Amino acid sequence: MIEVKNLTKYYGDHLAVDNISFTVEDGEILGFLGPNGAGKSTTMNMLTGYISSSSGQVLINGIDILENPIKAKANIGYLPELPPIYQDMTVMGYLNFVYDLKKCKLPRKAHLTEICNLCKISDVSNRIIRRLSKGYRQRVGMAQALVGNPPILILDEPTVGLDPKQIIEIRNLIKKLGKRHTLILSSHILSEIQAVCDRVIIINKGKMAADDTLENLTKSVSNINRMTVRLDGVREEVLVAIRKIPGVKSVRADMERSGGIFDYEIVLEDGADITVMLNDMCRDMGLSIYKLANDEMTLEDIFIRITMGGDVSDDNKKNTPVINLVVSNGKNAGSKSDKLDENKGGEE
Repeated sequence: MIEVKNLTKYYGDHLAVDNISFTVEDGEILGFLGPNGAGKSTTMNMLTGYISSSSGQVLINGIDILENPIKAKANIGYLPELPPIYQDMTVMGYLNFVYDLKKCKLPRKAHLTEICNLCKISDVSNRIIRRLSKGYRQRVGMAQALVGNPPILILDEPTVGLDPKQIIEIRNLIKKLGKRHTLILSSHILSEIQAVCDRVIIINKGKMAADDTLENLTKSVSNINRMTVRLDGVREEVLVAIRKIPGVKSVRADMERSGGIFDYEIVLEDGADITVMLNDMCRDMGLSIYKLANDEMTLEDIFIRITMGGDVSDDNKKNTPVINLVVSNGKNAGSKSDKLDENKGGEE
């Protein structure tokens, strides 16, 4: 368990972290987010005891990290953004060094072999680290954080430099580790946070901007009911038909996908559900529905709204519909030169 109480950090006259408090429960996977310069890395460095706070307190399983740093740090496995690896060592030589440094008491060979298997570095365990790819070096950094099986893991950008397949593998590893570790994960890949984290903290300008589950954050920042209809038809006719449906506040059609297929972005009144009426409209116009899927606000939308004051109800939200509907009647829509703009009926 991690308890952060009124944590503050000054660099000279600059206030980097401003009186933040939060708790991470045992077995929880917490996503820790913030734009560049927000104080995120400074906070993580204070959590691990890498730097001291100006005021406030960090308790690691009840141990103050400033009053008893050695005992507190024994509970933490830390992967900084730049892994602390020695390039001229072999992978296994380096892990043995970390094992001795941490005064680990677990069976050496079995423990290090298990870590290598978990991080999928067994096949390079006898190679010099500097000869490894960036992705493999990142895995070695992850492996050193696991030495000693610490109850708390703090991972800063753990998938930097990895290819898509490796990212999925590390993501699955994080999920597995979350079953028996308390875990704080920082990443600029917001889909990664969304996929593995139970809760999200967003820090902005040194202050706590949000602390909640993704579901609750979505509810708190979004009051816009939206849907996008994608179809191949006569654009003007479809616009008129959609506007006639009760519950529709506005509709715009200014994004051409390909071959005359346009997205019709619809804003609905609060609580409105036009799915049945939309189906009826498509039937009456002879359109076939190819796709009808619910969608929710993404973590990227939430992050923009909270940290930048961006409005996910405007252009930032174009690619995050509540419902995607793809229909066709086989007709050719208007050419690009006929495209509607907002002042010519594209939006009401």
